[in-house]
Amino acid sequence: MGKIKENAPEFFEKNTIDAVNAATGSRMEARQGRARKAAADKRKAGFYLSSQILDRFNRKFYELKLDGVSIENKSSLLEIALSFALDDIDRGEDSKVLTGL
Repeated sequence: MGKIKENAPEFFEKNTIDAVNAATGSRMEARQGRARKAAADKRKAGFYLSSQILDRFNRKFYELKLDGVSIENKSSLLEIALSFALDDIDRGEDSKVLTGL
C-alpha cells in the first residue's frame, strides 16, 4: 500500500451530520415530544356504542382522511367530538345535545 499524504482531505469525519435530522430538524423532535406528553396525559376508556354510531364514526373518520383533513387518529376525532358535545351540554337549556336525550 502506498503512503497517505499528510495534507490529504479527510472524507470520513468523526463528527458527521445526520441527514434525516438535518432535513427534519427540531420539528420532528418537537412533534415526538408532544406525542409523548399527550400519551402520558391520556387514559384508556371503555364504552359501549351502538353498531350504527360506531359504523358512522368510522366512516366519517375515513371520509375526513380522504378529504385531506389533518386528523391523527380516531382517538383525536373522538376527543374533539366529545369535547364539543360536553361544551354544548354546558349551555343548559340552549343545548342541542340535551334536547336529543
